[in-house]
Amino acid sequence: MSKMKKKIDIQQLDFFDLLKKIQQEQAQALNESAPGSLNIDAQIRGLVTMALKQTRLSRYEVAGKMSELLGKEITKAMLDSWSAESKENHRFPLSYLPAFCRATGSREILRFLADKCGGFYIESAEALYTELGRIEQMKKELLEREKTIKMMIQRLGG
Repeated sequence: MSKMKKKIDIQQLDFFDLLKKIQQEQAQALNESAPGSLNIDAQIRGLVTMALKQTRLSRYEVAGKMSELLGKEITKAMLDSWSAESKENHRFPLSYLPAFCRATGSREILRFLADKCGGFYIESAEALYTELGRIEQMKKELLEREKTIKMMIQRLGG
Protein backbone atom coordinates (compact mmCIF):
# COMPACT_ATOMS: atom_id res chain seq x y z
CA MET A 1 0.00 0.00 0.00
CA SER A 2 1.25 3.42 -0.83
CA LYS A 3 0.85 6.33 1.47
CA MET A 4 -1.37 9.07 0.19
CA LYS A 5 0.10 12.52 0.45
CA LYS A 6 -2.03 14.99 2.30
CA LYS A 7 -2.97 17.78 -0.05
CA ILE A 8 -2.54 21.27 1.29
CA ASP A 9 -5.42 23.56 0.50
CA ILE A 10 -3.93 27.02 0.08
CA GLN A 11 -7.43 28.48 0.32
CA GLN A 12 -7.81 27.11 3.86
CA LEU A 13 -7.85 29.82 6.51
CA ASP A 14 -5.39 29.72 9.37
CA PHE A 15 -6.74 30.02 12.92
CA PHE A 16 -6.39 33.80 13.17
CA ASP A 17 -8.00 34.35 9.76
CA LEU A 18 -10.87 32.13 10.85
CA LEU A 19 -11.25 34.09 14.09
CA LYS A 20 -11.21 37.36 12.16
CA LYS A 21 -13.86 36.08 9.76
CA ILE A 22 -16.10 34.96 12.63
CA GLN A 23 -15.57 38.30 14.41
CA GLN A 24 -16.59 40.18 11.27
CA GLU A 25 -19.73 38.09 10.96
CA GLN A 26 -20.54 38.67 14.63
CA ALA A 27 -19.92 42.40 14.30
CA GLN A 28 -22.24 42.52 11.32
CA ALA A 29 -24.87 40.63 13.31
CA LEU A 30 -24.44 43.08 16.19
CA ASN A 31 -24.97 46.03 13.86
CA GLU A 32 -28.21 44.47 12.67
CA SER A 33 -29.39 43.66 16.20
CA ALA A 34 -32.77 44.71 17.48
CA PRO A 35 -32.99 47.53 20.04
CA GLY A 36 -32.27 46.22 23.53
CA SER A 37 -30.58 43.06 22.30
CA LEU A 38 -27.39 43.98 24.14
CA ASN A 39 -29.09 44.63 27.46
CA ILE A 40 -27.05 42.00 29.28
CA ASP A 41 -27.92 42.82 32.88
CA ALA A 42 -29.81 39.58 33.54
CA GLN A 43 -27.06 37.47 31.95
CA ILE A 44 -24.36 39.19 34.04
CA ARG A 45 -26.39 38.58 37.21
CA GLY A 46 -26.73 34.94 36.23
CA LEU A 47 -23.01 34.59 35.57
CA VAL A 48 -22.16 36.25 38.90
CA THR A 49 -24.53 33.83 40.63
CA MET A 50 -23.06 30.84 38.80
CA ALA A 51 -19.47 31.85 39.65
CA LEU A 52 -20.39 32.29 43.31
CA LYS A 53 -22.04 28.85 43.39
CA GLN A 54 -19.14 27.11 41.65
CA THR A 55 -16.32 28.52 43.75
CA ARG A 56 -15.15 26.59 46.79
CA LEU A 57 -15.18 29.88 48.74
CA SER A 58 -18.14 31.28 50.63
CA ARG A 59 -19.58 34.63 49.60
CA TYR A 60 -17.92 36.13 52.68
CA GLU A 61 -14.55 34.77 51.56
CA VAL A 62 -15.06 36.03 47.98
CA ALA A 63 -15.97 39.47 49.32
CA GLY A 64 -12.90 39.46 51.59
CA LYS A 65 -10.57 38.44 48.78
CA MET A 66 -12.05 41.06 46.44
CA SER A 67 -11.69 43.70 49.19
CA GLU A 68 -8.04 42.79 49.59
CA LEU A 69 -7.39 42.90 45.83
CA LEU A 70 -9.29 46.16 45.27
CA GLY A 71 -8.21 48.00 48.39
CA LYS A 72 -11.83 48.86 49.15
CA GLU A 73 -14.53 47.13 51.11
CA ILE A 74 -16.69 44.61 49.28
CA THR A 75 -19.38 42.95 51.37
CA LYS A 76 -21.44 39.79 51.06
CA ALA A 77 -24.50 42.04 50.76
CA MET A 78 -22.94 43.72 47.71
CA LEU A 79 -22.32 40.32 46.09
CA ASP A 80 -25.91 39.36 46.87
CA SER A 81 -27.18 42.59 45.27
CA TRP A 82 -25.13 42.10 42.12
CA SER A 83 -26.50 38.60 41.66
CA ALA A 84 -30.15 39.20 42.64
CA GLU A 85 -32.64 39.70 39.81
CA SER A 86 -34.77 41.85 42.11
CA LYS A 87 -31.99 44.43 42.61
CA GLU A 88 -32.15 46.21 39.25
CA ASN A 89 -30.41 49.33 40.54
CA HIS A 90 -27.39 47.36 41.82
CA ARG A 91 -25.21 46.46 38.86
CA PHE A 92 -21.93 44.62 38.95
CA PRO A 93 -19.14 47.19 38.37
CA LEU A 94 -16.91 46.30 35.44
CA SER A 95 -13.94 47.76 37.31
CA TYR A 96 -14.35 44.96 39.88
CA LEU A 97 -14.29 42.18 37.30
CA PRO A 98 -10.57 41.30 37.55
CA ALA A 99 -10.83 40.95 41.34
CA PHE A 100 -14.04 38.91 41.01
CA CYS A 101 -12.40 36.57 38.47
CA ARG A 102 -9.38 36.08 40.71
CA ALA A 103 -11.48 35.54 43.83
CA THR A 104 -13.88 33.03 42.25
CA GLY A 105 -11.54 31.50 39.67
CA SER A 106 -14.26 31.97 37.04
CA ARG A 107 -13.67 33.52 33.62
CA GLU A 108 -17.20 33.01 32.32
CA ILE A 109 -18.13 36.69 32.51
CA LEU A 110 -15.04 37.55 30.44
CA ARG A 111 -15.97 34.93 27.84
CA PHE A 112 -19.52 36.23 27.74
CA LEU A 113 -18.44 39.87 27.36
CA ALA A 114 -15.89 39.02 24.67
CA ASP A 115 -18.57 37.15 22.75
CA LYS A 116 -21.06 40.03 23.07
CA CYS A 117 -18.40 42.41 21.75
CA GLY A 118 -17.72 40.12 18.78
CA GLY A 119 -14.48 38.67 20.11
CA PHE A 120 -13.03 35.65 21.85
CA TYR A 121 -11.49 35.05 25.24
CA ILE A 122 -8.40 32.89 25.17
CA GLU A 123 -6.42 32.01 28.32
CA SER A 124 -2.72 32.89 28.34
CA ALA A 125 -1.50 29.34 27.69
CA GLU A 126 -4.08 28.84 24.92
CA ALA A 127 -2.93 32.04 23.26
CA LEU A 128 0.68 30.86 23.33
CA TYR A 129 -0.25 27.47 21.88
CA THR A 130 -2.29 29.21 19.21
CA GLU A 131 0.66 31.42 18.29
CA LEU A 132 2.95 28.40 18.26
CA GLY A 133 0.58 26.64 15.86
CA ARG A 134 0.55 29.71 13.65
CA ILE A 135 4.36 29.74 13.59
CA GLU A 136 4.41 26.03 12.65
CA GLN A 137 1.98 26.71 9.81
CA MET A 138 4.14 29.59 8.59
CA LYS A 139 7.21 27.32 8.65
CA LYS A 140 5.41 24.75 6.48
CA GLU A 141 4.33 27.43 4.04
CA LEU A 142 7.87 28.82 3.84
CA LEU A 143 9.28 25.34 3.19
CA GLU A 144 6.78 24.88 0.36
CA ARG A 145 7.72 28.25 -1.11
CA GLU A 146 11.40 27.38 -0.78
CA LYS A 147 10.82 24.09 -2.64
CA THR A 148 8.93 25.85 -5.41
CA ILE A 149 11.65 28.46 -5.86
CA LYS A 150 14.39 25.81 -5.93
CA MET A 151 12.47 23.90 -8.58
CA MET A 152 12.09 27.07 -10.64
CA ILE A 153 15.81 27.75 -10.38
CA GLN A 154 16.58 24.19 -11.56
CA ARG A 155 14.23 24.58 -14.54
CA LEU A 156 15.92 27.81 -15.48
CA GLY A 157 19.23 25.94 -15.55
CA GLY A 158 20.75 27.56 -12.48
